[in-house]
Amino acid sequence: MPKQTNPFPFFSFFFLVLTSHVAVVTSKSTIEPCSNSNSCNALVGYTLYTDLKVSEVATLFQVDPIALLLANAIDISYPDVENHILPARLFLKVPVICSCVDGIRKSVATRYKTRPSDTLANIADNIYSGLVSADQLRDANSIADPSVLDVGLSLAVPLPCTCFNGTDNSLPAVFLSYVVGPLDTLAGIAASYSTTITDIMNVNAMGNPSIKAGDIISVPLPACASNFPRYSADFGLIVPNGSYAITASHCVQCSCGPGNLNLYCTPASLAVSCSSMQCRNSNLMLGNVTVQSSSAGCNVTSCSYGGFVNGTIVTTLSVSLQPRCPGVHQFPPLVAPPTSAIGGSLFAPASAPAPTEAGGVGPTTPKTSVLPGVSSLPGFPPANAPAGSTSDAPLLIRPLSSFTTSTVLYILMSLILLVVL
Repeated sequence: MPKQTNPFPFFSFFFLVLTSHVAVVTSKSTIEPCSNSNSCNALVGYTLYTDLKVSEVATLFQVDPIALLLANAIDISYPDVENHILPARLFLKVPVICSCVDGIRKSVATRYKTRPSDTLANIADNIYSGLVSADQLRDANSIADPSVLDVGLSLAVPLPCTCFNGTDNSLPAVFLSYVVGPLDTLAGIAASYSTTITDIMNVNAMGNPSIKAGDIISVPLPACASNFPRYSADFGLIVPNGSYAITASHCVQCSCGPGNLNLYCTPASLAVSCSSMQCRNSNLMLGNVTVQSSSAGCNVTSCSYGGFVNGTIVTTLSVSLQPRCPGVHQFPPLVAPPTSAIGGSLFAPASAPAPTEAGGVGPTTPKTSVLPGVSSLPGFPPANAPAGSTSDAPLLIRPLSSFTTSTVLYILMSLILLVVL
């Protein structure tokens, strides 16, 4: 009878090699240390893992559905827009508040309610598209045994974000936390987001341009900054170029670009009741501008937004003499609610501002009387991870396995049978 070979030495060697391989494949995420209690507006890049309603995506991140749409320059005037179904693989920029927690910047407002068959890995890698890791979920919720998750458990979901004082190269900026995809290169990301490789490397303290799938990098987006008083409810409002923001209890809508990086705010037809938006001692309403040519130049009178204070919309009347009269204001172009995803990157930031031609007419601002509600999330089927900078900056690191548990077990059992037989 032929002597049978003991398979276990080979089994052990294969397992050692496999686990060693998994241990060295890590993803990184840029972390911004902080020491104060202030916060900022930031963005996280999210790729839908399945078809979801606008309100379902908003619920997933605990954000305003209207704010989500306007951050991506999606027209909100469409009927029942909060129930519009967004396609799987669509990339969205999700607006979040970036806070200082335990000495680092993160967004901590998001919570997720567990459902049957949920696992931390599935919640992290699939449902939240790699913006958080299973280890981070476990630590944030003090979960002793991650293999046992009670149904209906409310989990804190810490999301990566950065503020960097709201500036990039001394200019206003909003920072997007971007999960690197399998085919991404730093050059490609820089080109898509109208920035440079050097700028991204400087922001993320990278020693070289090497990135891997699953890394989370901070991408600076040029923006329009506000100058509201600190006691204003929307103090620190900053809007990325080519997009919109909603504020003042859905009464005011502000935009940035495309002609310049000056914040421009107008009334938004979303709320039933709003305080007066007329500038004092004038018949001008918020967003109105009048011009009058003279031998000395052009007299420009404008009614601008000054913040939301104690439920009141503050307006400011300003008069200035300019060399020439400005043209009609151009708004960032709006897109219809998407029905298909194109390469997973439908909503990249707008390009650098181009000069505005005098008299140019831009698209109208979106108007709607529909105020989206927040619905509960549907049952999610089971599947990316964060963590840090690709440099010497502080990192959050976690392993990324290339194989599922069932695949690993199948390979190992197959090898054992081959050796035995």
